[in-house]
Amino acid sequence: MRQTIGRVRHSSALMGAFIVLIGLSGFARAGGPASSDASSWREIETKYIFGFTTGSGIGIEGEKEFTTDTIGRFGKRGGRYSATETKYEFEFTPSQFVQIEFGALGSTHDIRNATDLDDRRQVAFSGGFGEFRYLALERTSNNPLSVTLAFEPTVRLVDETSGERVHNYEFETTLNADLELVRNRLFAGFNLLYEPEYTHTLLDETIRETKLGGSAALSFRLTPNVLIGAEVWYLRHYDDFALSAFTGDAVMLGPTLFVRFTPKMFMTAAWNTQVWGREVSSPFSLNLAEFQRNRAKLKFAVEF
Repeated sequence: MRQTIGRVRHSSALMGAFIVLIGLSGFARAGGPASSDASSWREIETKYIFGFTTGSGIGIEGEKEFTTDTIGRFGKRGGRYSATETKYEFEFTPSQFVQIEFGALGSTHDIRNATDLDDRRQVAFSGGFGEFRYLALERTSNNPLSVTLAFEPTVRLVDETSGERVHNYEFETTLNADLELVRNRLFAGFNLLYEPEYTHTLLDETIRETKLGGSAALSFRLTPNVLIGAEVWYLRHYDDFALSAFTGDAVMLGPTLFVRFTPKMFMTAAWNTQVWGREVSSPFSLNLAEFQRNRAKLKFAVEF
C-alpha cells in the first residue's frame, strides 16, 4: 500500500513539473512580460543553463574559464548519507569548434548506518579529470539546433559513493544538444550518456559497471541574466560494460537556475529528486542502491 501511494505521489510530481514546463513554453511564446524585449538581449552560451543537463555551447574562441563545480548526493537506504565531489577546473577554447577542460577533484563523505556502506566522515583529494568537447553541429540563423560531443576520462583515488580508497577509472561519453525554441528566450536541452567505470579495490576486487541515461530540460530566460527551468533524467545501471547485466534504473526530476552576475561571472544551481526507481530483485519503490534520493549541483565560474 505504501509503495502504491509513493508511486502516485511520484507520478503527480512528474506531471506537475511537466505542466510547469509547458506553462513556461506558452508564456515565452506569448512574449513574456510586456516590458521585456528579448530580441534586444545578447545571445547566451547554453552550456550551463540546464542544471545537470549540459548544453552544446563551447564558448568563444580564445576564451578561458576557471570554475568550481560541486555535486552533492544525499540519501541512501538506512541511516545518514551525504557525499560531495568538487571539480576545480580550468577550461579553454582553442577554436570555435573545440573546448578542452582539465582539473582536480576533491570529495567529502558523511555516512552513518547506511545499508551496505561503512560509517565514514572524511574530506579528501580524490583524483583528476580531463574533458574534450567538439561542436558537431553549430546553431545558425536558419538552424536552431546545436549538438556537441563530449569525452571525459576521470581517475579517482576515492570511491565517489562509499568514500573508500580505490583505483577507479571512468570514461564518460555524452551527446549534448539544445534547441532555441523562442529567440533569446526559451531553450530545450537534451543529453545522452554512456559512462563505463573500472574499479580496483584495496581488497583486490575488480568491479566493472556502466551507467546509461538520457535527459530533457527546458530553460526560460526570465531576464537578460537569469534563467529558470526544470529537467528530468532517466538513468540505468549495469554490472558490466556490454549492457547485459542490468541491475536497476531511476528517474530524477527537479528545478534549475542560472544567474550571470557580471559579463564574466556566473552561477548554475540545480536540485534533482528521485521520483521513481527500481532495483532488480528488490521490492523497494526507489533505487537507492545505484542512485541517491536527492542530488544538488552548484557551479561558480569566472571567464577571462
